[in-house]
Amino acid sequence: MFVDEDSVLFEVDTDGVATFTFNRPEQRNGWSAAMENRYFDLLAAANCDPAVRVGVVTGAGSAFCPGMDMSRLKSIAGQRLDVAGRRPQYTPRVFRKPLIAAINGACAGIGLVQALMCDVRFAAERARFSTAFARRGLGAEYNMAWVLPRLVGVENAMDLLLSARTFDAHEAKQLGVVSRVVGDDEVLSAARDYARDLALNCSPTAMATIRHQVYTDLDAGFEDAMRRSARVMDEFASRSDLREGVASFVERRPPNFEPLPVDFDPAHVTGIPTPGGLLTLSEILG
Repeated sequence: MFVDEDSVLFEVDTDGVATFTFNRPEQRNGWSAAMENRYFDLLAAANCDPAVRVGVVTGAGSAFCPGMDMSRLKSIAGQRLDVAGRRPQYTPRVFRKPLIAAINGACAGIGLVQALMCDVRFAAERARFSTAFARRGLGAEYNMAWVLPRLVGVENAMDLLLSARTFDAHEAKQLGVVSRVVGDDEVLSAARDYARDLALNCSPTAMATIRHQVYTDLDAGFEDAMRRSARVMDEFASRSDLREGVASFVERRPPNFEPLPVDFDPAHVTGIPTPGGLLTLSEILG
């Protein structure tokens, strides 16, 4: 499994915000196998690093990720797809910490997939988006046909997938693809400021559990989700984070929540098993 360590940069600030930067600006951050391996390796390391509380994902230069590197597409055209040894593209979804996308430019195809795997998305004014697949002779890849309708509704998803048209940051916000649009030179700092607020003021254990609840409850019935919610409430009632959250509020001071334990698995709190056929958190991230 080839990994190019320069293809994704990684840094962690003193507040616990990690920044993952797709770093192939000469190819406009076109997705490659080496970049995928590097990004997912970094997620695995950050997943177990108590110094990391929140992640921000962005691109170097003027693009976020415009899709698969064209040289890679040319090499696989006309052949059967070989995914042996590759981790699934939903790997960021089972990362236990919040991921914030700072979409600084072109975001299409598998680059859009990676942006949608993040929890909250900031877009620069200059950002442009496209599903791209239909215009490359491809179906809706990497589960985009499941993810996109849940964000923007069926008709809007059909429009974006069937036409693979380009749309700008403001339409992306109107549709619900992103939640914030900021100036081109402000998108990374805005995303980091938001991430820093989470890192400093929110419980890592609570955030890991909430992410798991939201994504696994998407297909749950109301009553099942309510029962799971009650189980989570009962679990957190006895945890030290609740005592610290209440005390910090009463005493009007910043909270001092413990880092996310390395062995914490939110599935054990919610009681929601990994759906059949999907890899578990430990299998994906190690």
